[in-house]
Amino acid sequence: MFKTRLISGIVLVAVAIVLMVTGNEVLLTAMLAISLIGMFELYRVLKIEKTLLAIVSYLVTIVFYCNLEWNFISDNMVVAMIYIIALMFVYVLSYPKFEAYQLFGAFFGLFYVGVMLSFIYQIRMLDKGAYLVWLVFLCSWGCDTCAYCVGKLWGKAFGNHKMSPKLSPNKSIEGAVGGVVGAFLLTVLYAFIFKNQMGIAVYEIFILAAISAVGGLISMIGDLTASAIKRNYDIKDYGKLIPGHGGILDRFDSMIITAPIIFYMAYYLM
Repeated sequence: MFKTRLISGIVLVAVAIVLMVTGNEVLLTAMLAISLIGMFELYRVLKIEKTLLAIVSYLVTIVFYCNLEWNFISDNMVVAMIYIIALMFVYVLSYPKFEAYQLFGAFFGLFYVGVMLSFIYQIRMLDKGAYLVWLVFLCSWGCDTCAYCVGKLWGKAFGNHKMSPKLSPNKSIEGAVGGVVGAFLLTVLYAFIFKNQMGIAVYEIFILAAISAVGGLISMIGDLTASAIKRNYDIKDYGKLIPGHGGILDRFDSMIITAPIIFYMAYYLM
């Protein structure tokens, strides 16, 4: 299992590098595909993955992503309004086929997965986006790795206080602190290496590191949220697409919530 997980991790990193360096329509298309698969995984949990509720959601997600590139609808709130009305049409006209929680879940799934993951592409399209987009990975994968290492190595020495004992008994407050500090330090190192390419001053390096620290803390909420949903529905993984890791939501759960935070903090602070 460890070997499979390691190989899959290496492949994921290689694919991420290619996509982030390439950017533009290639990244947009990839993020759309990842979002649709992630939505399918979530909708499968809710037992609506092949229903009209889901089909409407997939179509609106495609429209949303296309609009990011071509901007044929100036206000995305229009898309949201049309979407919710379309869902209500399906819900009412097919009554009592769907439960209310499935209606709410369809709406939640598009924004939780489709819209929030799109911020990876939106970060990449910012000024200096080719460099800023890596903060998402430092905040999620980097923070997760540092939290795991610190929790395993020093968690017991400091009391091994549990973050959420019922939800995730292996995650400790000590590990969380280590993850946040790790994300901060990794970003300092990363920003110093690419300081000239980004054209930033020393103080801006620490702004980026602070953004990563905040993103790292919030990424844990994304991870725990995905875990909570799995526990509610008594499933181990969302899918088997990525050997050793599970599905898209199992691997991108922290990025989902981190990407929008990084986008807005970088947009307003840098």
